[in-house]
Amino acid sequence: MTDPVRRRILVTSALPYANGSIHFGHLVEYIQTDIWVRFQKLRSHEVHYVCADDTHGTAIMLRAEKEGIAPQALIERVWREHKRDFDGFLVDFDHYGSTDDDATRTIAYHIYETLRDAAKLITTRSVEQFYDPVKQLFLPDRFIKGECPKCGAKDQYGDSCEVCGATYAPTDLKNPYSTVSGAAPVRKASEHYFFALSDPRCRAFLQQWTQHGDRLQPEARNKIREWFDQGLNDWDISRDAPYFGFEIPGAPGKYFYVWLDAPVGYLGSFRNLAQARGLDFAAFADAGKAQAEGTEMVHFIGKDILYFHALFWPAMLQFAGYRTPSKVYAHGFLTVNGEKMSKSRGTFITAESYLKLGLNPEWLRYYYAAKLGAGMEDIDLNLDDFTSRVNSDLVGKYVNIASRAAGFIAKRFGGRLAATPESDTLRALREAAPAIAMLFEGREYSKALREVMLLADRANQFVDLEKPWELAKQPGAEARLHAVCTEAIALFRLLTVYLKPVLPAVAARVEAFLGVPPLAWADAATDLPEGHRIQAYQHLMARIDPKQVEALVEANRESLKPAPESHSPQRHAQHQENAVNQSTNPPAAAPAAEAAPTTPTISIDDFMKVDLRVARVADAQHVEGAEKLVKLTLDLGGEQRQVFAGIKAHYDPEALKGRLVVMVANLAPRKMRFGESQGMVLAASAEGSGVFLLDADSGAQPGMRVK
Repeated sequence: MTDPVRRRILVTSALPYANGSIHFGHLVEYIQTDIWVRFQKLRSHEVHYVCADDTHGTAIMLRAEKEGIAPQALIERVWREHKRDFDGFLVDFDHYGSTDDDATRTIAYHIYETLRDAAKLITTRSVEQFYDPVKQLFLPDRFIKGECPKCGAKDQYGDSCEVCGATYAPTDLKNPYSTVSGAAPVRKASEHYFFALSDPRCRAFLQQWTQHGDRLQPEARNKIREWFDQGLNDWDISRDAPYFGFEIPGAPGKYFYVWLDAPVGYLGSFRNLAQARGLDFAAFADAGKAQAEGTEMVHFIGKDILYFHALFWPAMLQFAGYRTPSKVYAHGFLTVNGEKMSKSRGTFITAESYLKLGLNPEWLRYYYAAKLGAGMEDIDLNLDDFTSRVNSDLVGKYVNIASRAAGFIAKRFGGRLAATPESDTLRALREAAPAIAMLFEGREYSKALREVMLLADRANQFVDLEKPWELAKQPGAEARLHAVCTEAIALFRLLTVYLKPVLPAVAARVEAFLGVPPLAWADAATDLPEGHRIQAYQHLMARIDPKQVEALVEANRESLKPAPESHSPQRHAQHQENAVNQSTNPPAAAPAAEAAPTTPTISIDDFMKVDLRVARVADAQHVEGAEKLVKLTLDLGGEQRQVFAGIKAHYDPEALKGRLVVMVANLAPRKMRFGESQGMVLAASAEGSGVFLLDADSGAQPGMRVK
């Protein structure tokens, strides 16, 4: 069950910005990464998971000034808050640091000086920007507002209009004002330092690095091709004093733009870990040594910061002599109940509020995993579905197995197991290990958990069929009762191995209950020996009470008054000063439309005319020449249908394969230019929102009728 070659992997998540709390949007990424890291460690690979607070920039400086404290005091306090929340959600960093440390400074200086002196990729030129004459500082885009030059909407940010969607330069705004002081900014020129991304060497390297191999997801490669077509621009890497950050060597009064030293924080954090544990830093960071030793560096990021991580960052590393990333995995944004997170609706939920109310962090870990795939599509946290899925899957299916068998083992057999029987059910669960491992490796968590819950269904069916509660009443059935309960415990142990990356705290309690060392993936191939003693069963997980979710929403509900500028949402990361802290928040969008009015009532006979069926997506492909269509091959349980669905803008076809959907099976076929569509898949949408495919709960099978 272990891999033939032990991998050596450095894993990172995007750095949260030290100017706000960790919220549910952030947690998508850190939970996704933590599950992958835990899985790799279960496979006995050498894995180092590092991260850090992103601590530099104008926003930090201004917030600290507003609070009357030094920036260092602010970032130290926020670091403790962030680490508390990550610990609460069982995100197990090997090192969690800060970009405002000596290790990051040293590496940033080395990279910059190598790019400047050896690679000759640093240039300077004069740049005209808005300047606040009252605060005496140059204003990043996010600190400038004015009237949109296209539609005239007031109070729009310095790079784009949230009303008409137009993009523009800050200097194009009409009647601009500084959000820091309220003063009218003036134009002022300053010498800036640039990384020459437009250099032919950079372009040639990046075309090879991004478009060949499997470093990036297919959607990411496609997006980068668009950026290549638009042309690569040089990157402004400097800011003028006053600024909180690292001063550029040999350039008094000039500071590194936060986005230069933020990704360097990955290496700075790992250097601190390497020094603490005696690891070979160069084996993971130096280009030549990393290649020779076969180490990997894997980044997990939000799709809004792909530009930095797939263009600037690898080019910086390449031409400074550092290893480039082995993989960059981008994920989508989080919506709540189908809409952008909202403070007024109480769905802009902080990690701290969830933990303070006593909700189990593993509930959210499981729900996110049940939604996450390998692509860049957004995921939705539906609070009603959250309650029902966790209660059904984890309590009703998984922990239920142990509770149905452990009592008999304790009361009748002194807590000791019989020899584990070799049955079809047990064999099926054991043989599923390689397929589930492939899904975890490929970040197809939703598919992995779907398979695990199907196995849990099969385990419960075994218990239902054998009825140990009835065997316990039958004279002479002791041996059979012992064998059945032992097999149920064996099935439960296997399911725990598969769920351990997602539910580490539950797994630890199961290990104590079973009286075994920490479970590894290889344990799926073995059984507990005859006579092994298990401990008394303790309840492993409570159900979610809907009132707990209601309390969570209420606790996060705020008035509609504008948030302070220092907490304003980030938009369009490539144009923003400090966008890394909101890597899991969607860009600003038009307000969601109100629900459409319901149509006239129908009778039950009318409804029954519509034949709704559960179908599994056997295949999904882009349709050549169609802007919106995806061709789906749907398995109805012995019959396959071809359906064309207008979901290309919302779903990656690869991510749809294996998913359960609901389709109208008796819709008259429709001939289209690309072929015949033999049904319709159901999805929810509203004006101004996304498209959300309906799916079926685990346990549903292709061909089942929806009633």
